[in-house]
Parts: sequence; C-alpha cells; structure tokens
Amino acid sequence: MRRSLSLALTAAALAVTALPPAASATTPTPTPGALRWGPCPDGASAPRLECSTLEVPLDHRDPDGRQIEIAVSRLASEKPSQRRGVLLTNPGGPGGPGLTYPAVLAASGLPQEVLDSYDVIGFDPRGVGRSTPLTCDLTEDQQRRGNFPPYAYTAADVAREAGYARKIADQCTSSRTAWMLPHTTTADTARDMDRIRAALGEAKLSYLGASYGSYLGAVHATMFPRRGDRIVLDSNLGPGGYDVTAMRLFARGMEDRFPDFAEFAAGHPEYGLGTTPQQVTDLFHELVQRLDTEPVQDVDGTGFRGYTFEQLYADGSMPRLAEFWQALDTGAPLPLPEVTGATENLLASRFAVVCGDSRWPGTIREYQRNVAVDRLKYPMLGGSTASVNPCAFWPRERTEPPVRITGRGPSNVLMVQNERDPGTPLAGARALRRAFGERATMVTADQGGHGVYPYGSNTCAADAATTFLTTGERPPQDLACAAQPAN
Repeated sequence: MRRSLSLALTAAALAVTALPPAASATTPTPTPGALRWGPCPDGASAPRLECSTLEVPLDHRDPDGRQIEIAVSRLASEKPSQRRGVLLTNPGGPGGPGLTYPAVLAASGLPQEVLDSYDVIGFDPRGVGRSTPLTCDLTEDQQRRGNFPPYAYTAADVAREAGYARKIADQCTSSRTAWMLPHTTTADTARDMDRIRAALGEAKLSYLGASYGSYLGAVHATMFPRRGDRIVLDSNLGPGGYDVTAMRLFARGMEDRFPDFAEFAAGHPEYGLGTTPQQVTDLFHELVQRLDTEPVQDVDGTGFRGYTFEQLYADGSMPRLAEFWQALDTGAPLPLPEVTGATENLLASRFAVVCGDSRWPGTIREYQRNVAVDRLKYPMLGGSTASVNPCAFWPRERTEPPVRITGRGPSNVLMVQNERDPGTPLAGARALRRAFGERATMVTADQGGHGVYPYGSNTCAADAATTFLTTGERPPQDLACAAQPAN
C-alpha cells in the first residue's frame, strides 16, 4: 500500500514577492455581478451550493495574456440583514479541491451565526479539480506511491531514490500542462483570491483556511494586507509553507501525535496490539521491520508508516487504524486503497506548488545528511520525510522569490492550533506566530489531530474562532485551551 502520507487532509505588508508598480492592475477594484451563479457540476453539488467560473490571468504580470479558469462556489447567507461580507475558504492541500468546502463546513458544524454572517465561498485553486487542471501523467503505481519517498535506512537508499524522484520531476515538467508550472505557486493563488474578491464586488474578504490553507491565507494577508477583514488560520504551517523544513516536520508531527494512538490501543485490548503504550510502540517498530522484509498483501514498511500517519489525523480514525494493524499482525484480509483520476491531479498540483514555491536542496549529499539526523531524532518517519523527492530536480529558475511573512499590516489574524497535530506540528505554528508578530493571536488546544475549527471537540478554541468571525473580537493575548473530553 504505497499511499501519499498526506492525502488525508493539507502575512503582512507587500513583501519581497510584491509585483512591480507596472502590474498594479492585478489588484482589481470590485466588479459586482462578474460571477454568474448556477448549479454546481456533477460531483460537486450540495444543498444550497451555487457555482460559477472566473477567468484569471495565467501570469498576473500580464493581465491581458493567456487566461485560465477558476471554479468558484457560494453558500449564500440566508439572513441578508445579518450578512457582513464574504468568507473565502480553503481546506488545505496543496492540490486539494475546495469547491464543495462551504457545504462540508456547514455539514460539519460551522455555527449558524457564522453562516448567517457571511456568504461562504469555496474554490478549486489553479491547477486543481474543476479549475484549469494540472497533470504529471502519473501511472497508477506512481499514484499509489504518493508524494513521500520510501523510508531510507542508509545513504545508499537516498541515492537509489534519486532516480525515481528525477523521473517524476521530468514527467511533470514535460507534461502537456507544463506551461502552467511557472505560475502555479501559492502567490499566484493568492492573486486569484484577490480576483475572486473583486468579482464578488467586495472591498475586503474574510478568510478561513486549514493546513496548507493556513499558509495560503498568510501569503494573501502579506500580499494584500488592506484587503483582508477577519482571517482565521487553522492547523498552521510554518512561515515557509511546504518547504523542506515543513516536509521534515511531518516526522516530528508523527512523534508528537503517536502517543495518543498508543494510549487508545492499549486501552482496547480487544485489538491485541498491547496492554501498555510502550507495547504498542514496540509493535509499530516490529511491524515495520517485518513488512520491510516481507510485505503483506502489497503493504510494505513505507505503506504501513504512511497509512498509520494518515489515520492519526483524527481521533475517529483510531479504531480503523487499530483494525488495520490487527489485520497486518494476524494475516487477515486488507482492502487496497482506491486510486482515481482525482488522485493524479491532487499529486500533480501538489508537486507543482510544493516544488515551485521554494528552493529545495539540489545535492543528494544534503538529503543524506538530513536523513541521518532525522532517522535518529524521529525514527518513526524521519527516514522518509527527510529523503530526496522530485523537488530536488525541479527547474531552478523561479518567476519570483518566496513570500516572506512579516508583522506588517493590520492586526486581524487569529491562529487556532492543536498541540499534537501530525500534519502541521505545533513547532511550525509557533514559527508562523513569531513571523506575524502583533498581527496575530494564537489559540492552542490541548488535543491531538489535524483540524480545530469546526471539527475539534475543544469548545474553548472553537468559540474563540466563532467570536472573532462574528464580532471581530479576539482573545487579548495568546490563549492555551485546556483539554476537554471528546464528544
């Protein structure tokens, strides 16, 4: 089972990526009526959700040049007297579609007072889904393998993986959509967001973004500091986005989160995984070694690590994960994951943004050093997340440098963060908080998993986000919410 380890879910004044004065046309004024709402396409329909498309420049420096399409959705407020504006949303990724996300949020418990206060807006980012899509022509085997390399036990394992990583990079940069790659970055998507704002006829937009969406929101708040209203960033990446530092932090996130599962499994002896957290942890390492030597039903050690990591994203997945471990340990049948066309696009657009946003180490030796360090610090996953990937062989030329998140701009950012988040660990969130300075307030929740609002059970953190979105009031200083029992 060679799965992507992150298919589960995934700011200040104009910074170094600011467009030159000649490109001022890329911050358009509001144009009411530019979006024509109608039924959503098949597979994206949901109660009350409306959809439209918006043309945006491929290259925002050339606003009259080649155009691409962005698919946009709206869940309109049913209380016009209470409506205060639009709430643009992003569920993460990069590569994750967001067209149905407003309906997902509503069905997942986004409070009614928030739904009344805003038209909730979703969109598929450029390169994704029903927007103009990207491809890397990935085979089914390549899709099953995902976007993280196999666990490297030695320097030779890293060198061996380099050939595969180069092949993926070559496929992406020679595909029929390679013309999009230089302009498929987080900064470009942030500019698309400003186009959506203008097409909605709004002078400002509020924002709710999770996982990679936290970085997208931070970049938009940096590039367009006066066009943001109330900005909520959930499950936060560090200020460099999905750079090499963030990729390595996945391994720390797994170590932060795994004790929650070990405690769960030890408390449910019916799974036969151990009666103490230490026994469960020991079984993890035993299964990894066994599967790397002799895979079971196409599940090797890397696939086992990957599936375990994914299922740590939510407390509700722990029984499923325990059953998976039990089946591997006893030889019971295992279902293989389904691979669809959506998986290919997700991975392709993910490679485009992750590899295009920042410079990655270009020598095998540096990845070998990183693996040697992380394999000791974070043995569960460090030998994988620190190893070489296609970004090492991405074109070195960039249309612009990465966005540098700073504290310049209005103080209108609320960060919400779980303490034991496997996908976006607390260490990265703290780094983003420092970069924001006085622009942001951060609320941490003593709970595990990926995603705080509105999915988490911690009412202290959730109430802080709801209050900010509906009244504009944030906690006067950073707030640590104590653990609460799960619902």
